[in-house]
Amino acid sequence: MSRVRPGARHYKVVCSSCGARYEDDGLLLDCTGRHEPAFLCAEYDGSGTVATENTGLFRHAPMLPVAQTFPDVPGPVVHPAERLGRRIGLSRLWVAFNGHWPERGAHLPTCTFKDLEAYTVLGRLPAAPPVLVIPSAGNTAAAFAWAATRHRVPCLLVVPAPALERMRFPAPLDPCVRLVVLDGTATYSDAIACADLLARLPGHHAEGGARNVGRRDGLGSVMLAAAETIGRLPETYVQAVGSGTGAIGAHEAARRVRAPGETLPRLLMCQNAPFAPLHEAWRSTGQPPAHREHEPLARELTNRRPPFTVRGGVRDALVESGGDVLCTDNGAALAAMALFEETEGIDIEPGAAVALAALADAVVAGQVRADELVLLNITGGGRARQARDIPLVPAEPWLRVPWRGRDEGPRHVAARVERMLTGMAADIGAGVVAEAGR
Repeated sequence: MSRVRPGARHYKVVCSSCGARYEDDGLLLDCTGRHEPAFLCAEYDGSGTVATENTGLFRHAPMLPVAQTFPDVPGPVVHPAERLGRRIGLSRLWVAFNGHWPERGAHLPTCTFKDLEAYTVLGRLPAAPPVLVIPSAGNTAAAFAWAATRHRVPCLLVVPAPALERMRFPAPLDPCVRLVVLDGTATYSDAIACADLLARLPGHHAEGGARNVGRRDGLGSVMLAAAETIGRLPETYVQAVGSGTGAIGAHEAARRVRAPGETLPRLLMCQNAPFAPLHEAWRSTGQPPAHREHEPLARELTNRRPPFTVRGGVRDALVESGGDVLCTDNGAALAAMALFEETEGIDIEPGAAVALAALADAVVAGQVRADELVLLNITGGGRARQARDIPLVPAEPWLRVPWRGRDEGPRHVAARVERMLTGMAADIGAGVVAEAGR
């Protein structure tokens, strides 16, 4: 790994509510001021948007909140999608492809744009970080597991059992990566609740999700790559969202790099019915029915605690960009998966298909003009292609815990993890004593 700037960070962290400025320690998630919940944002020193000595993700290191970079980390691939555009009625459609597509030069190791956030978060950390606690529906856990394995960064990942299908890698995970699997009916929201408790264990620290400037700006590198490739910002940016972190990151990146007089891209955030919390919040139609959380095709979009009202969060980004939250169903998403593979020649993830289906509907409804310059973020793709190209091995869980429901489940999981860690510490201590007695 290599330093971006030895001895100093090239950015400050600023509160979006009170304007307080902080020197970043790599772990800061919240302002210490007493005010409404508010995101911290990175403010860069203005030394440029690209580092010409780097490629891939870290080509944009001057606009990422990192103290170190890692070699050979791919970035998104941005290209015009004329055939797909014609099929859905757009003459200026561009795609930001995040995944595995060798012919396009796309080589993200776990096939989604979560690789971008994982490496940025790890690059932001101090030299001797605590154990990062990260809940996930699957894609984020896979990205952090592989990045942390490659660079030996301690992580504790919490996932519902269906997420294991995403956890396949070119080699076994390093022991510093501990995977906790919630068996039974647990959901992504349940994994988040467990992680909240596990982050309180000694030596552990919440990664922070949307509150982490590394995560938002890492995902926002999609907008930086698009602006560089297209030569300007798009008029409209379309992305499937669970928490909305990636869309917020794209919005923040656009604000930083827009030319004088250039309009910010309109955000179209897309969710998967019948469980679409952000869509319900934006429309002020109440909470989605909790019992339907298992039903969306794109399970990664089912975050029941998105940062909607946080200062600098989803609502602010939508209002500032003149955006909207769209919603589509499983049938339309499946059709979009088939359409993308037919026109572009590569498989895509369900979340990306939700975005494509919602965009197609918006064109038909007249919400998007036929000649509008649109950037569609294909947040994941090429998983089937990667499985053909590269031998992959399934990850071995560090701990599997039967899910006991939302009332008792998180405390039970935290207790099981704590007992495991205590037992490991005791074994290590016994081994040290035995070695000393020889």
